[in-house]
Amino acid sequence: MSQKPKTKLIGIGVIVLAIIVGLIFWQQYKKSGNDEIVIGISPPFAKPLQVAIDEAKKQGINVKAVEFSDWNTPNITLSHGDIDANYFQHQPFLNNALKETGFKLKPVDIGVATHVGLYSKKYASLDAVPDKARVVIPNDPVNQGRALLLLQQANLIELKDPNNHLSNLQDIKSNPKNFNFVEVEGPQTARAVDDADLVFSYPLYLRLAKTMDPNKALLLDDNTNTLYAILFVTRDDYQEKHPEKYENLKKFIKIYQSSPAVKQALNDDIGANLWFPGWK
Repeated sequence: MSQKPKTKLIGIGVIVLAIIVGLIFWQQYKKSGNDEIVIGISPPFAKPLQVAIDEAKKQGINVKAVEFSDWNTPNITLSHGDIDANYFQHQPFLNNALKETGFKLKPVDIGVATHVGLYSKKYASLDAVPDKARVVIPNDPVNQGRALLLLQQANLIELKDPNNHLSNLQDIKSNPKNFNFVEVEGPQTARAVDDADLVFSYPLYLRLAKTMDPNKALLLDDNTNTLYAILFVTRDDYQEKHPEKYENLKKFIKIYQSSPAVKQALNDDIGANLWFPGWK
């Protein structure tokens, strides 16, 4: 009879020990899983970013890139806390997104800036683009404004305010060739070159879609400032809630900005004359 309480205590001790060991393993598992920094990106940024991810891995910094095909989901996913950061948008786009959604997001640092261009498979020059041509531009407010500024630079239209980067179709003062504007989602402009007469598009999306050589623009923008440089963006409270991951994110960004291998990947993927560093 005296052995039963002892046996019972031993059983309880084994259970408690198992719970403690399980908790230790669970904490270690969570810790190992939580040190991974997940960055949401658009597909054109994938290859150069992966080069930086591989280099960061050698320094003990774990980063994973998740691709999104549209320009809305990365901010929604980031705001919900499902990813740690995103890398696909410039400051004017972010400003507009915050205005429309009320999300609490902010830039951490700056990445690359790319030129944009006017492209055509049908015509060899802007002068050859006919009256009533179908001209494709992005449908979001910020990139539509950027497209209209480039068309103005080409002397194809005139805007009411020639310096307004948020101009829309209603802000066109003069359209002497009576262009018919077709609005599509920004990433889809790269595929529109097969059908439209003239298309505003992005070299990196054209290269990804393989629809046209991005170096064969009829006109590239002359913008060399960092207004449209792509940003690394996080939630407002990310540094406070995840200080260690935030510091690793900063270290990863420095690798992206300074690595010769990343620079070569950007040259190969975008084109050496089609991008410039936004951090300089």
